[in-house]
Amino acid sequence: MSFRVTKPGPAAFVVAFAGGADQEEFTYPAPPRQVAFEHGTRAQVLDLLAGEHVVRYRAQRTLGPVEAGRVSLEDLIRYTRPSRYCPSDRMGGLALSRFGGLPDARTQVEAIVRHVGEHLSYVVGSGSPTDDAVDTYLAGEGVCRDFAHVCISLCRVIDIPARFAAVYAPGLSPMDFHAVFEAAIDGRWYVFDATGLAPRQSLSRIATGRDAADTAFLSTLGCELDFLGNTVLATAGPSLPEDDGSELIALA
Repeated sequence: MSFRVTKPGPAAFVVAFAGGADQEEFTYPAPPRQVAFEHGTRAQVLDLLAGEHVVRYRAQRTLGPVEAGRVSLEDLIRYTRPSRYCPSDRMGGLALSRFGGLPDARTQVEAIVRHVGEHLSYVVGSGSPTDDAVDTYLAGEGVCRDFAHVCISLCRVIDIPARFAAVYAPGLSPMDFHAVFEAAIDGRWYVFDATGLAPRQSLSRIATGRDAADTAFLSTLGCELDFLGNTVLATAGPSLPEDDGSELIALA
């Protein structure tokens, strides 16, 4: 990740595997201060000097069977409320008419994922950083974060807790950071992705929150900078799993 700092000051980078890795290596232009958040999210805060800088993160993690996390009472309250990019209070008619009468949470979530995948076109570079789920749904196109925001909003309308997750996604093309969502099924968190661009079994969590506002990979905290670009490479071996969308899968 490269950038040009025009006003010195601190910035936070959230690019590391949530909860740690078997091996990892950070290359930063200044000594980082790590801040830990819930769900294993880790932010590296740097005091940046003026000039051009590069941040690098390299890691390896072993993925084994993952037990789905339990949905707490706090989760139930937090992740059924509207949020910045998920204004579920403005999508009630759509969600209730299409999904409210379905028999159980799993059926409802899977129907939402199918509907959003069919209604939206995945268009690289579409939308803007200020678009919320309503903007995306009306536009009929978006990128991964937009697909996740629409799904989350529709789930919350019908009282299914849903949250946003930034991930590394082996198999994604074009490769970049990726966004998916988790929904509560029978009191546990499972991952869903209406884009269908990468197998869910190989995803690795970076950050978790109400929506993209909680999971930014770079946040200025007093500095000013020009973002020059980033390169993401995520691979899984010996081969990528197949994901036909029929299984309940917990996010690593």
